[in-house]
Order: sequence, then C-alpha cells, then structure tokens
Amino acid sequence: MNYMRYLISAFLLCFFGSLAAQPVTSTFLKELLEKNTNPVFQQVIKDPQNYRLQIIYTQINRDGNNYPSFKNYYFNLDPELYFNPASTVKLPLSLLSLEKLNDMHIKGVNKYTSLQIDSSYDREDAQLTDSSARNNLPSIAQYIRKVFLISDNDAYNRMYQFLGQQRINRELHKKGYPDIRITRMFKGFTSEQNRHTNAIRFIKEDGSLIYRQPPAYNTDSFYFPKEIKIGKGYWDSNDKLVNEPIDFTRVNNVPLRDLQQLLQSALFPTSVPFRQRFRLTSEDYSFLYRFLSQFPSETSYPKYDTAKYYDSYVKFYFRGNNLHLPPNIRVFNKVGWAYGFMTDISYVADFKNKVEFMLSATVYVNSDGILNDNRYDYDSIGYPFMYELGQTIYNYELQRKRVYKPNLSKFQIKYDQRDPADKRPVITDADN
Repeated sequence: MNYMRYLISAFLLCFFGSLAAQPVTSTFLKELLEKNTNPVFQQVIKDPQNYRLQIIYTQINRDGNNYPSFKNYYFNLDPELYFNPASTVKLPLSLLSLEKLNDMHIKGVNKYTSLQIDSSYDREDAQLTDSSARNNLPSIAQYIRKVFLISDNDAYNRMYQFLGQQRINRELHKKGYPDIRITRMFKGFTSEQNRHTNAIRFIKEDGSLIYRQPPAYNTDSFYFPKEIKIGKGYWDSNDKLVNEPIDFTRVNNVPLRDLQQLLQSALFPTSVPFRQRFRLTSEDYSFLYRFLSQFPSETSYPKYDTAKYYDSYVKFYFRGNNLHLPPNIRVFNKVGWAYGFMTDISYVADFKNKVEFMLSATVYVNSDGILNDNRYDYDSIGYPFMYELGQTIYNYELQRKRVYKPNLSKFQIKYDQRDPADKRPVITDADN
C-alpha cells in the first residue's frame, strides 16, 4: 500500500470510528477513585469535562513464566476530548530517533556518535556544541537523556530536526497510530517553517565527517478532523490579550491511549502487536529503561541543580510535597505540562513489595480560562490531584492479590552517582 492510500484508509478509519466514539468509564475505576476523599481530588473527579480529565489504569498480571498480561480500566477516556500533549511528544521522538539510527546502517553512527546541526532554512539555528555533554558535543543519546531527566525542550527540537516531520508522522501512522499528529517544534515557528528541518553532520571526536544528512522538507498533507478551540482568551506573541479561544486545531496531537501504548511498547515490546514495536536493540532498551527512571541527582552529564530539579520533579504521581521517592520505587515515565494541561504516562515498579502497574492521566487546570498568561492552577490543583491519583492506585496495588508475584529484575538498574569532587557549575535554568 502506498502512502497516499494508507492516508485515505486512516482517514476513513478515523471518520467512521469517531461517529461512535463516546467517553468510556469503567465502573471499577470510578468506584475506586470515589474512595479517596481528598477535597481537591474529588473536585476534579466530579467534574471531568471541565477539567478535561482522562485516566487509564493498567493492571499487570504475570503468569508462571513471568510473562505479563495487561488489563486497562478507563475514566472518561474520550478520543474526542482534546488535550495538549506538551512534552509527552518527546517519548515517541526518542523511540523513533533510536529506530532511525538503527535503520541507517552507517558504520560509526549510533546514539553516542557526536553530531553538529547546521542552519538550513529561515529562522533555523545551528548547534555545534553541547556544554552539558562529557565531550562538549551533541549526540542523540544526550538529547534523550535530557528529555527524560527534566523534559528539555531544545533536545526535543533537535530530535525533530534529525527525524524530519515527514518520517515522524509516517512511521507513527504505519505503527498503527493514525490519530497522532506531530506538526511542530517548540520554537514558535510557522507551519511552513516546521516542515523544514536542518542538515546534520555526524562526526568523529577529532571533528572529521562520518556522514552528512541533508536538510529535509515534508511534502505530505495533514488531516485535521475538526476545529479545536479552548479557553475564553489568550495572550499573543505581542503580549496582547485576545478575547477569544486559542486555536489548537493544527498543533501536536497524541491521544492518551496512544501514549500509554507507546510506553508499553518501549517497556514490554512483545506485549504489543508486531507493527507497534520499534526496531531497537537490547542495548537501546537498557538505555531507555535507565533514563526513563533515573533522577537528575544521579546524573553528572548533564549536571543539573538538584535543588531545582529534584528527584520527583517529573514524577507527578509521587511528587506531592516530597523531593524524593521511596527507595524501593522507580517510575519509568514521561510527563508534559503546557497551557494548563498536565499529563503523566507512567510505569511504576515497587521492588520491595513486588508491585507494578501503569497509570496514564491528563488534566486541564486553568480556572480563569486565559491561556499564555502563566497563571495556571498547577500548584493548587494539578500537582495535588496527580499525587492523589498516583497514591490511590498505588495503595490499591499494594493490597491487590496476585497469583504470581512479578520478577522485576529487568527494571532494577544500578544508577550513576555524582562525584563529590566534581566542581563544575550546575545547570539551573533549562528550557522545559
């Protein structure tokens, strides 16, 4: 099937599927959430449409051979209820970047290979060095570290440039995600500028060229099934208040169900259909597991300020008022927050109590209805809600009976430790 025929098939699938789409709520999950009497938590649970709330709780059960099976429970899951995916789009781009490197089959080019990015089109900027890296040079590995450790925006933009807009969307659609739409970088570019991506040079440590990837342009069309406008006003790029909803029609879109499946495909690749798996090596998977779960405090390159980027910084379900997670717990996840939307896609492993589960949720916390004003309800509603949600599910999982306890050794990683003699300055202000 050529790509145009594929797009037509995907369009018809989306069109007829949307006719029957209705929010889905599992009675079991609804009753479980209602048991948490925290006032902020109940405020959100009782008004899911206003908070644009969607939740997927995934139970994982092992058989006698430790093979996992997955059962999803939903709360207000609605593919028609748009949320801005924000930084969660960094998850598929990380997976696609590793996959593309493997597909290139160029000797000396892998995720650790140094690279330099040139400026090839209007408003594009070059990147020749990376002061956060051990060798002071950019690489795909360093970009992936940064997007998972603190959700760095520039690292996402650079992977977008490496992949190209066309490959990003074609590959995700081929993998069975026709509703995903990744149309832009986090740079304030026009639609046309986002179609162009930079030339990239992979180089040896001495600076000599291994391979040059030419600049790219996406000629494919995008399908925008409906108009998406949110809020009652927004501040534009000229700091002027516009008293009408902001238009999200043509921006990035990744349904919550797809995000959950993407993380599941990364952590449990044999549990998803073959076409949804990424072409990764065992070392790629080990690399992903490390940085999906590693804390900024355990990382020397980049060397982040751990007072600002503390261990629970991007672990919403265990953040609360805690800077650290319990020592027996690791969260393998990707979060995103922007425009009042907060999203967390997580796999939680408790090595002491032999507990594991997945939890994916998105919530919109913007009580004044104005976007781009930096006055969102993250602290008063968003973070408290996410923490209560995570603890509700975790506490249930602690007492849930299992026929077979999971062997979680696959996810037990020996993390790095900071060298106390390292006197380099820390990174205190990253764009994320």
